[in-house]
Amino acid sequence: MDVKVVIFDWDGTLVDSVEHIADSLHQAATDLGYPALEREAYRDIIGLGMVEALDKLYPGITREEMSAIREGYARYFFSKVTTPQNVFEGMADVVTDIRLGGRGCSVATGKSRRGLDGALESSGLGPHFDITRCADETRSKPDPAMLKEIITFYGIEPSEAVMIGDTRYDLEMAQRIGMPSIGVEWGVHKRDVLGQYKPRAVVDSVQELREVLGL
Repeated sequence: MDVKVVIFDWDGTLVDSVEHIADSLHQAATDLGYPALEREAYRDIIGLGMVEALDKLYPGITREEMSAIREGYARYFFSKVTTPQNVFEGMADVVTDIRLGGRGCSVATGKSRRGLDGALESSGLGPHFDITRCADETRSKPDPAMLKEIITFYGIEPSEAVMIGDTRYDLEMAQRIGMPSIGVEWGVHKRDVLGQYKPRAVVDSVQELREVLGL
């Protein structure tokens, strides 16, 4: 694939963290008396910023109630540190080979800056990325603000980058500004959902991703 920059989502794309996020949301909300939701409801909002996620999970929630859930979520989530073992097998090599091939590499995530900075360091992936953007410092997916800021950093057009992600929010974000995308099936959403946003490919293995990227 002939692009100058590869942009990755984090949770569910590079790092196997989907179930831990869902568990942390469930615990934080139910500790405060909110009803337990179906597992898929917690999984489905992964990729959104926390404000947008909680608005979708609990419509009508106040900002004060939201702050209480966020505090509980942080307590549960940060009790477990992201390690190199949490990186999906083969993905560290993908990121390394992208850089060795002379292409830019970056991250666009629904995580908070605090959460991403910690994970970048503890996972060992941090040095590979030129720029990273988080939901709490710009706008949540599927708004394409993060992607616009990243391509501005590189001085390129949307068509010269590719967004790789596991959720519909990743692919819709790219579609909104005419950026090619690749969906991965090892995270939250599967081919039937990802395919709605006209990605260049939907892959179900790291080897297939490598082939699409030309690594």
